[in-house]
Amino acid sequence: MKQPNYYAVISAEVRYDKNLTANAKLLYAEITALLNMNGECFATNKYFAALYNKSVVTVSKWISELIQNGYISSYYTYKEGTKEIDKRYLSILKGGIKENDKGGIKENFKDNNTSININLTDSNKRRFKKPTIQDISDYCFERKNNIDAETFYDFYQSKDWKVGKNKMKDWKACVRTWEKRQVKNVKGTSKIHLHLQKNMNVKQKLKQQLDNEVN
Repeated sequence: MKQPNYYAVISAEVRYDKNLTANAKLLYAEITALLNMNGECFATNKYFAALYNKSVVTVSKWISELIQNGYISSYYTYKEGTKEIDKRYLSILKGGIKENDKGGIKENFKDNNTSININLTDSNKRRFKKPTIQDISDYCFERKNNIDAETFYDFYQSKDWKVGKNKMKDWKACVRTWEKRQVKNVKGTSKIHLHLQKNMNVKQKLKQQLDNEVN
């Protein structure tokens, strides 16, 4: 794959964030370079994977890091009349470039704060964004669990996306909680089945003893 020759930007906030891996920071820079005039990047995980010679799953983890730490947001558009995803859009939330030509930044800049349009807005604050069923499905697929995305969505939609009395802060954390309960329930079910099997074996032995005594 031919490598792009445009500039990318990594804000100081991102550069020195210890919660981000180096690769997630690199991906952030790539996203800033790909933003269109509306401040959106619609490059796919497949594109990034080919660009950096990594797997799509690995790229998904980098994007999750950036989303969870409040540096980017994502939303999907769907093909008309279906639930099939048409495009995914990524937007910068913290110190992001809101305007950028389609080919990336073409000129050198002397000062990161003045030479390019960096727009710090209220969206810099970490805000909960309600996931779509597709978002949940993708995350569950990534974690290889058996949680039904539609059931999860409907459950919290009916609760106005609250956990107890508090507004939900991280829906992915809730998915992981469901995951733990799921594993616990499976273990509990297995114990019940084992207990029933033991009882059945005891009954069979008693029946055999009685049959032998009769004979």
